[in-house]
Amino acid sequence: MDMSRGLALAILALIAVLPEYAVDLYFAWVAAHDPQYIPYVTANMTGANRLLVGGGWPFIVLLFYLKFRTKAVQLDRKNRVEIAYLTLATLYAFTIPLRHQLTLIDCVFLVGIFGAYAWRTAVMEVEEPKLVGPARLIGQLPKGRRRLVTVALFGFAGVAIFACAEPFAEALLSSGTLLGIDEYFLVQWLAPIASEAPEFIIATLWTLRGQAQAAIGALISSKVNQWTLLVGTIPLVYSISSGRIVPMPLDARQDQEILLTAAQSIFAVVVLMNLNLSLWEAGGLFTLFMTQLVYPEIRVEVSILYIVLAVVLLFRRTHDLLPLLREGLLFPSKSRR
Repeated sequence: MDMSRGLALAILALIAVLPEYAVDLYFAWVAAHDPQYIPYVTANMTGANRLLVGGGWPFIVLLFYLKFRTKAVQLDRKNRVEIAYLTLATLYAFTIPLRHQLTLIDCVFLVGIFGAYAWRTAVMEVEEPKLVGPARLIGQLPKGRRRLVTVALFGFAGVAIFACAEPFAEALLSSGTLLGIDEYFLVQWLAPIASEAPEFIIATLWTLRGQAQAAIGALISSKVNQWTLLVGTIPLVYSISSGRIVPMPLDARQDQEILLTAAQSIFAVVVLMNLNLSLWEAGGLFTLFMTQLVYPEIRVEVSILYIVLAVVLLFRRTHDLLPLLREGLLFPSKSRR
């Protein structure tokens, strides 16, 4: 009611992934003083990104099919904004493994991409929303009280997430030691499952109401948030905690994890270029995701496969590239009212 649908989804996605931010940035803060925490930073970040695309997107398509017997989720032209900025962030992410470190230069570029994305969504047209449940009650309030209640809800959620971040992260590592389970595995997969739960629940509710396009749009926006703002703030937090400007080093395994995440992301954006995510495409995303999950030692091979599939599919969809760049990156000629 107070902003464009695109900006609302971007803010919703940011709030929904705050648990992921809290855990990841806590690891980055501690890693500046204890280098053994450095692998956990990228483990949590890459795991969350791959889970979102390889698990979250296919789940929504499958749920939509089971509920409405529709074999594809058709996206709106406005979703080209999220897809275009996700493409920019992904192309830049391929440079990180080549440099073997995260620096403040990465912060500038990735946070800059997020800022441009947020501004682009802010100038999109405002649409009359269809509110139900608690949102409808809040929407019936006068403008001043409505905005105050909304800010208060966001603030309460933020405080709760901040309070839980450190105990959750440390308990996760302690549980791994106590149970004899690899801490890296827990941080990469168990932590993201917990922290991604809010956005999965939101997307599931939308899908069951027949709004699968909004559900996928929210998850794409979450991916943009994680791949830009989250990754970009990691070296910033690391430097602040260190008390000086210093890059966060990456080892060979971390380079491979980031490469695999970027390769999955570039394949995903090519799949979405035609604004249609079919049941078969979702199945392909899930199958490749499970393959690298079950056989982590073939990360490089799966990365190459993702890139090859993306190139092949791109040749078949070259006619979708220009509309993606034009409608996704260029600002509209008329400001919204």
